[in-house]
Amino acid sequence: MSNIKVLWVDDEIDLLKPHIMFLEKRNYHVTKAQSGSEAIEEIKNTAFDIVFLDENMPGLTGLETLAEIKEINASLPVVMITKSEEEYIMEEAIGSKIADYLIKPVNPNQILLSLKKNLDNSRLISEKTTSNYQQEFRKIAMDLSMVNSFEQWTEMYQKLVYWELELENIEDTGMFEILESQKTEANNQFCKFIDKNYPKCFDNSIDPPTMSHTLFRDKVVPQLKKGTPTLLVVVDNLRYDQWKAFEPIVANSYKKNTEDMYFGILPTATQYARNAIFSGLMPSDMEKLHPDLWLNDTDEGGKNMYEDKFLAAQLKRLGLHLDWSYHKISSLKQGKRLAESFKSHKNEDLTVVVYNFVDILSHSKTEMEVIKELASTDKSYRSLTQSWFKNSPLMDIIQQASQLGFKLMITTDHGTINVKNPSKVIGDKNTSSNLRYKTGKSLTYQSKDVLAASNPTTIQLPKINMSSSFIFAKSDLFFAYPNNFNHYVGYYRNTYQHGGVSLEEMVIPFVTLSPK
Repeated sequence: MSNIKVLWVDDEIDLLKPHIMFLEKRNYHVTKAQSGSEAIEEIKNTAFDIVFLDENMPGLTGLETLAEIKEINASLPVVMITKSEEEYIMEEAIGSKIADYLIKPVNPNQILLSLKKNLDNSRLISEKTTSNYQQEFRKIAMDLSMVNSFEQWTEMYQKLVYWELELENIEDTGMFEILESQKTEANNQFCKFIDKNYPKCFDNSIDPPTMSHTLFRDKVVPQLKKGTPTLLVVVDNLRYDQWKAFEPIVANSYKKNTEDMYFGILPTATQYARNAIFSGLMPSDMEKLHPDLWLNDTDEGGKNMYEDKFLAAQLKRLGLHLDWSYHKISSLKQGKRLAESFKSHKNEDLTVVVYNFVDILSHSKTEMEVIKELASTDKSYRSLTQSWFKNSPLMDIIQQASQLGFKLMITTDHGTINVKNPSKVIGDKNTSSNLRYKTGKSLTYQSKDVLAASNPTTIQLPKINMSSSFIFAKSDLFFAYPNNFNHYVGYYRNTYQHGGVSLEEMVIPFVTLSPK
C-alpha cells in the first residue's frame, strides 16, 4: 500500500489535516494542492494513482480542473468532492468520467472506501469471487452427479457460464482452470444424458423441452399480437455466453422480460436447426412435406435458401394471419440497407431478421490466421462478438426498433464449441464434410467418441439411402480422416465448430425484451 500516491486538491486544505493524517497512518502518500493550477502542475510532474478534487475553488473551478486533468491523463481516477447537491454539477462531473462523487462533509472512512473502490477494486473482487467460487465448486460437483432432466441441464449450463464470466478477469488463473475442468466434466455427463434421452423426445416416452422445431410455436407465437410490431432476431451460431457479453449493450434500448433456454436439434448445424425453426418441422418431415424446399447433405445447392417459404407454410398451418417480412443479412452492405429502410416495417406484426455474422466469424477463425489470433480463447471470442455487435447495423436496427415501439426477441439456431481433440473417421466419397457430424454409408469410427444414429428416422432425420447413418462428435472432439491426419488436425484444432453434442451447441438462448 505504501506505493499509492494521492493528490488532494482543496483551497482549504489545512482544514483537512485529520483526514490526511488518517490516510498517512495507512501508508498512503498524500500530496496537497490549494488550487486547480497547482494541481495541474503536480500532475505534470508526478505519476499519481488518484486525485481528490474539490469542486468549489477560486480561480479554476473543480470542473475546469477536471477537464484539464483528463487532457493530461485520461485514465487517472478523479474523485469529485463538493458541498453542492445541484444536479447539473453531478451530471457534468459524471459526464466527464469521474471515478466517484462525494458530498461534504466527508468522513475519513468515506475517503478510505473510495480509495479501495477505485484502487483496490480488482484485488478485492478477485479475492471475493475466488472465495465464492470455491464454495460453489463443491455444490456444482455434487449437482453434476445428479442432473437428470433437460431443465436441470439448462440450469447447470447457465451456472457454469455465470462463473466463467465472473472468473475470466480475476488474478487467480488457477480458479479458471478448475472451472474449465468442471465444464469438461459437465459436457461428458451431458453427452451421456443426450445419448440416453434425445431419442425419447420423438417417441412420446417423455415430455420434451422446447426444441428447434417447436421454438416458434412455443415461444414466438404467444408473444405475437395483431397491430403490435415484433422484431425477431436470429443470430446464427450465437452461444449463451456471447449473448451475455452483449446483453448490456442491448439494455441501453430494451429491458429484458424473459431469458429462456431451448435445445437445438441434432445435428446442431444451420441447414437442420434453422430450417427447423422456420418450418416448425423436424428434417424428416421437411423432406416429406416440402420436397421442393428441403435439400440433404449430398444434394447440390444452398441448404437454407427457403427459410421464408418454410415460415410462410408454418404461419398458414398455425392459422396466423399476420403482416410480416423476412430478411437474411450476410454482409455489411445488406445490414446497412435494412437499417436505412427499417422504419418502413413499423406497421408489420412480425419482422424477422436472420443475421449471419457470428457464423461467418466462426468460419473465418478456421480460415484466417489473424482471426485465429483475435479469437484464440472463449474470452477473446466473446470480446470480438461484443465489439462487432456494438458497431454493427444490427445494433442500429435494434435501437430503431425500440424507438418505434417494437417488442424484441433475440435467439439463435445453434451454438458452437472450440474443438481440441481429433477422432478418426472413415467414410466413402459421399460422406458429409462437417467436422462435428457425419452422415453417409459404411462409416467407420471410434464408438467412444460419438453418438451414433444407425437408424436416423428414430431422431427424425432423413435417411438418404437404406444404409445411411449419422454420427455426432461428443464434447470438444472433431472428426479427422486418417489421410494426411497430422496436417488436418493442426489446421482445425482450436477452431470453433458446430454440428455435434455439447452444452455450448445445444443449450441456447431465447430472450424477450420490451422497449425502454
